[in-house]
Amino acid sequence: MKKWFQVNSAVYLMFVRDNRLLMLRRTNTNYEDGKLSLVAGKLDGQEEVIRAAVREAQEESGVLLEPSDLEVVGVMHRRSDTGEWIDFFLSVKQWKGEPVNMEPDKCSEMAWYPVHNLPGDTIPHVRQAVNNYLNGVFYDGYGWEQ
Repeated sequence: MKKWFQVNSAVYLMFVRDNRLLMLRRTNTNYEDGKLSLVAGKLDGQEEVIRAAVREAQEESGVLLEPSDLEVVGVMHRRSDTGEWIDFFLSVKQWKGEPVNMEPDKCSEMAWYPVHNLPGDTIPHVRQAVNNYLNGVFYDGYGWEQ
């Protein structure tokens, strides 16, 4: 029997306050360590995208979200050295609690950065996804250039 292709999938959360985006500096993850990303994580399986985002928000930043607090604002089909990914980018409309670094073993910094002027060490596909969101682009591919 033919084995079906499988793809990895992740959720990325865009917390924006006063035109500033909440970002985390990755550490000890073996992927893009030292660079800035968003609150994010892989889907665990047997969970819908919105539920995965609610879980990741609590695990990484300690904030509580309701599914209605989230909106999928972008999708990216990405190829990387870790395989093929379908990434879902979600806007967080509101949240309960103040974000704090709940995973200091995986995140060396959590801070707010200007959403229209992201730092140079932002993970490239994350930068592209944020720019897509700001420009109203819902779907994009990344890493397919030969």
